[in-house]
Amino acid sequence: MKTLTVDLGDRSYPIFIDCGLLEREDVWGGYIKKKGNVVIVTNTTVCTWYLSKLEESIARLGYKVSSCILPDGEKYKNLESFNQIMTFLLEHNCGRDTTLVALGGGVIGDLTGFAAASFQRGVDFIQVPTTLLSHVDSSVGGKTGINHPLGKNMIGAFYQPKAVIIDLNCLQTLPERELAAGMAEVIKYGIIWDNSFFKYLEEHTDNIWKLDFDVISEVVYRCCSIKAEVVHQDEKEGGIRAILNLGHTFGHAIETFMGYGVWLHGEAVAAGTVMASRVALIRGYLSGNEFNRIVALLKNNRLPVSKPENMTTDDFMKLMIHDKKALNGHIRYIIPDALGKSSVKDDLSQAEIVEATK
Repeated sequence: MKTLTVDLGDRSYPIFIDCGLLEREDVWGGYIKKKGNVVIVTNTTVCTWYLSKLEESIARLGYKVSSCILPDGEKYKNLESFNQIMTFLLEHNCGRDTTLVALGGGVIGDLTGFAAASFQRGVDFIQVPTTLLSHVDSSVGGKTGINHPLGKNMIGAFYQPKAVIIDLNCLQTLPERELAAGMAEVIKYGIIWDNSFFKYLEEHTDNIWKLDFDVISEVVYRCCSIKAEVVHQDEKEGGIRAILNLGHTFGHAIETFMGYGVWLHGEAVAAGTVMASRVALIRGYLSGNEFNRIVALLKNNRLPVSKPENMTTDDFMKLMIHDKKALNGHIRYIIPDALGKSSVKDDLSQAEIVEATK
């Protein structure tokens, strides 16, 4: 089992990575309040695969377990689903000794974390991510929230889990499209932080898609290590943490324009990453060869590398101004400074944005 720690002082927490962790009650014991209730939040898809295993594992520790099952999909990451969790907790007479367990992908993790931050002004929660995207990104770092029709993730809170428990066996039931979406976030880490990791991904693409244990566990571990280090340096995105949003300013605009769930988050981020990288190419930060390597790696991982055909530059501009990274009316973009390094830029010209979104 691979382990690492997100170092945030008295709010530090571990990340466990291995196969079969859903059935390892010894992993859970120290992260659930004694004598408290446990509520698992999941969705209608994930529950058919993994809910009974997790319920049995926690019940063996002597806890009373109940489960709140939400509909599946990005379009349900909203106030209605948030309210459904709140109603479930109140109807089951849950108190501050309750621990919420998020069993699912990024939507469930974000919803459950926001519910945990809000219910009775804060209860404990544990992340049990089931998708590659949530393994490597959304389950780590404490970003929680829901979408609004005018913008993605505009309502939420920074609220850290007590533990992140990553069972790699969950990837065995992950649809190909979801695996590809997760790879967009994986590739992001190589572009923004670690050129050698980018090269590792180029060399091991076939093994990743075969879910080779040694390779996929290394990929998840290295992504979580990078994110843990960034979050340690900047928990609430006042500085360096913003680089984790490579491709997201353009990508969130795509998701909002198309309607949440039409494009998967990772698909939109992939197209957005190409747009940000094209700006870097225009400015001379990336060579033509480096830009082509980024596009090729995304394509080889079955991801889109261009925007929706019916989306114009004006559409992007109207939606990006609502992005939560915008500051004082300036849209902020994460742009690669080189392969393995990036920074925030707020000085993109109209011509650069037109070229990026062509």
